[in-house]
Formats: sequence, C-alpha cells, structure tokens
Amino acid sequence: MKKSGGAEKKRVRRSSAAAQNGARDPSSDTPPRKQAAKKDVFQLFAEKVRDHKDLVSRWAVLQETRVEYFRGKDFVRFLRNHPELKDILESDKNLENEDIANVLLSKSLLVRCDRVVKTVRPGKKKLSTWPAHLEIFPDQVFSENDAFFAWTFVKRRPLWQTLLSFFWPVLTLAICLFPVYPHRCKLLILYSCAGVLLLILSLLLIRAAIFGVLYIIIGKRVWFFPNILAEEATLGELFRFWPKKDEEERPKWTTRLFYAIVAVLVILLLRHHAPDEAARARYQKRVSNIIDDVLEWSPRLALSGMMEKQQNVVNITGSNDTNPEDVPSPDGAGAETSRERYNSEELFEDVEDAGQDKHND
Repeated sequence: MKKSGGAEKKRVRRSSAAAQNGARDPSSDTPPRKQAAKKDVFQLFAEKVRDHKDLVSRWAVLQETRVEYFRGKDFVRFLRNHPELKDILESDKNLENEDIANVLLSKSLLVRCDRVVKTVRPGKKKLSTWPAHLEIFPDQVFSENDAFFAWTFVKRRPLWQTLLSFFWPVLTLAICLFPVYPHRCKLLILYSCAGVLLLILSLLLIRAAIFGVLYIIIGKRVWFFPNILAEEATLGELFRFWPKKDEEERPKWTTRLFYAIVAVLVILLLRHHAPDEAARARYQKRVSNIIDDVLEWSPRLALSGMMEKQQNVVNITGSNDTNPEDVPSPDGAGAETSRERYNSEELFEDVEDAGQDKHND
C-alpha cells in the first residue's frame, strides 16, 4: 500500500510538471534561469537612470527618512532626450514612458509622493518647486502634473566613496600627529588652512554685502553662489555662480528703509567699539606667541625638558649634605621666574599703553 501511494504521488508531480511545461510558450527557447534574470532589467534600468547626471533630483524627508526624488515631467523629458537607455529593458524597450514608470511603481522601485505643505506660504506667489518634506500619495500611478517620485532602493556606492571611507581614518590620524611634523610642514599646513578659511569667510561676507545692497536699493533678493551653504548638493551645484530667480514678492519701501537704518547703526556701533592700535598689537602678540609655541614644539624638546627635570629631582634627592633651604626648587624657581617675566611684560605693556593714550590726548 505504501509503495502504491508513493507511485501515485510521483504521477501527480509529473503530471503537474507536464502541465506547467505545456503552458509555457513553445516559441521561447530561453532557459528558466535566463528568464528569471530578465526580471531584473527594470532594476538595472532604475539604477542607470538614478546614476545619470541629466535627471534632476533633490533630497527630502519622507516619513522621517531622507530620500532622493524627482518630478514626473523631468522623468518624461529625460527619457525623451536619452532613448538609448531603454535598450536595457530588452523586450520591453518599446514601452511608453508612462508605462515604464508604472512598472517601476509596481515593482516598488519607485513610490509616488506628494508635498506635505499644500498651501502657499505668506510672502510667496506659488508653492515651492522642490519641497523639503513629502508624504506618500494614495494613488500609486504615474503622472506628470505636480507629481513627485522617490527612489526606494539603496543606491550603489561608487568606488571613490569607498576609497574615501578608508581615507578618513588616515586623515584623522594625520591630524592627531600634527605636533610631531617638521617645522616646514607645520607652516605649510597652517598657511593653507588659514588661506582656505579666509577665502570662505571673504566669499560669505561679499555675497552677504551684495545681497544687502541690492535688497535695499532695488528690492531684489540676489544670492550669488546660491548653493554654497546647501546641505545636499553636487559639486557642480555647490559652486554655481548665478543666482536663482526671485519668486517672492517685492518688499515694501518701509521695510527696506528699516533694514537700511539698522545696517547703518550696526556699522557705527562696530566702529565705535573697535579696538585701538595698542590693543590690536597686544592681541596680535599674544596670538603669535601661542602659534609660535605650537609650531616650535617637538618631541625632542619635550623629552629633553623631561630629562632635565628628572635630573634636577635626582640631584636634589641625592644631595644629603646640602641644606634643603639652599637648594632652589625647580618648580618654584621656574614658576617664580616665569611669573616675574610675565609681570614685567604686563607692566611694560601698561606703561606703553598709557604713553600712547597720553600722546593721543
């Protein structure tokens, strides 16, 4: 009975397999593995489209998660300008652009989103072109009219990002070893960092001054290098020079006059409380002393100082015939000498400042 039951089960399995083979298209000679691999062509297509630089995209927050999204009309325009990308779809390359997007939505490679803020904010003429906060749209169907679509898969990390992730620990270790660098390397690093910092601060100050002058005179909001402070921007967008179009309402003349008065008062206040020449020279001297201490420090000097201190301690503890009161303490003598030197320098600076003030009077 058991053997007959086992044979009956085998017949059922063979008959079901034959039915499946019969239902398969006889004109298709592609093995099953290749047919299964064809299901991933839309995944490859989505990755290729996402990595392409011509598809305009932005980053936003979707349910407390940062996602990369694009607009529906930009997707259709992109596929019209780059029809060669459809060759990745092989047999489905003749599909319309809307149908391809719907397939991506059905495969959960895309998700349709909508803006969270649907009302125009005060002072603006229309809604934001690229909203910063999104929510999932109920109807997951492709559309070009004010529709946003976010990628749902994790983007493959390029090779340069992988190499950069290994480079960061090396850079951190190099920063920690800055005190042991040669003197020339320290000077090169110091002047390079100071130059970059001065360039950034000068750029921000100049663009802010241009914005303030144009805002007060003609009432236009003009920001040169508009993406220089953006959190998420490509290298090309970061150094974009020309400003964006001002979509906000023109400010009233009373508002511009108020900001002009405030700017003049701030400039006069800063000029009145600006330090004099003696204070600037004293501050410069202190800063230069600190920088010199950092640049001139070396492990050899530190070890020689520790050896001298240890030698003095050994001499003091080893001399039994010498009166302890006659032996100067290395810490106390050094501290007293440095304290006297510091007091003399302060006294000299005070006398110099008093003479300078008397001369000015």
